[in-house]
Amino acid sequence: MSLIKSKQRVADHGEVFTPDWMVEAMLDLVKDETERIDSRFLEPACGSGNFLVRILQRKLAAVELKYGKNEFEKRHYALLGLMCTYGIELLTDNIAECKANMLEVFAEYLQLEETDDLYHAASHVLAQNLVHGDALTMLTHEGQPMTFAEWGYLGKGKFQRRDFRLDVLTQASSWKTEGELFAAAERHDIFSPVKSYPPMTVGDLAAQDVAPTLELP
Repeated sequence: MSLIKSKQRVADHGEVFTPDWMVEAMLDLVKDETERIDSRFLEPACGSGNFLVRILQRKLAAVELKYGKNEFEKRHYALLGLMCTYGIELLTDNIAECKANMLEVFAEYLQLEETDDLYHAASHVLAQNLVHGDALTMLTHEGQPMTFAEWGYLGKGKFQRRDFRLDVLTQASSWKTEGELFAAAERHDIFSPVKSYPPMTVGDLAAQDVAPTLELP
C-alpha cells in the first residue's frame, strides 16, 4: 500500500502510514504481549489500523491455538482479544477504515455473517474502542473527554465493562513511588471508573450496535 494518501494530508496532519515490515518488526519487540489474548494495546494515531489489525491477527492466532477445538470458547475469547485493542485517530475516514478492517479480520476468522449477533457485538465493541479524536488533547472530535471501556471476560459467555477517562488514567504516571509525597493515596482512588455496567452477553452487546442514521432528502 502507499504510505501516504495525499501530500496535503502529510502537510496538514503529518500523516504517513507505517509499512507492514516495520509493523511486524516493532510488534516482535513485544512478541509475547501481542500473542496474549487479554493484553491491552492502545494506538494513539491508529490510522486505518496497520498496527491494530496485526495485533488482532496475532491474538486470534493465540485463540485458535488454545481454544480452536471449542467453538463456544473460541468465539468468546476471540471477542475478548478484540476488546483489548484500542485506537485513537484524528481523521474521520481513517477511523472508519480502521473499524471496517478490524471487523473484517474478526468476521473472517470466525466465518461470521453480518446478521450474526457476534458480528454486531464486535461492531459495538469497536465503536467504543476506536475513538475519533485528538490523542494530544485527549478530547473527542466533539470536544468531550475521551473515555475507554475496560472489558473483561467473566466466563460462561458473560463480559464485564467499566469506563475510564483517558486523562485520569494518564495522571497515574505523575504519582510518586511509595514512601514519597503521595504514598498515602489509595491507588483505587486514581482508577475509579466513571461508569460500570452489569455483566453482558454477546446478545446484549449486539443489541447495542446501532447502525448510522441516514439523512433523507
